[in-house]
Amino acid sequence: MIVLAFTTGYMTNTRDFGTACSNIVVNVVNEDTVNPATVTVQVFFSLVPDTKIPLYVSAISVPANSIARRTFFVQGVLAYEVQYDVVATVPANVVLSNFGLDQFGNVVQEHRVLQSELTTIAALSPVS
Repeated sequence: MIVLAFTTGYMTNTRDFGTACSNIVVNVVNEDTVNPATVTVQVFFSLVPDTKIPLYVSAISVPANSIARRTFFVQGVLAYEVQYDVVATVPANVVLSNFGLDQFGNVVQEHRVLQSELTTIAALSPVS
């Protein structure tokens, strides 16, 4: 198995910079037709500048040729970051995206992050 890690980077989540998100929806698509994948999702947040606090850690098992979706509550946080750790035979077959949703469930376009917009990182940030 090969491991790849990605981050959205920190995303400001205040109304001063557009519409704030209440939730983040994470989508994982395993395009591999034979092999399963495991994706660890870590969400960090900040209530004040210069702090990075773990909010969620979730391991998602995605069977071959399947889709998984998870929702994380982020209402009221100043900023958030989503990190992904993909463990798969062919990590390039795992497609990630996340979307921010406002309080009414509408997509917040400024908080849409597609696979091509993620930044590769060496490893997930520590959560303890």
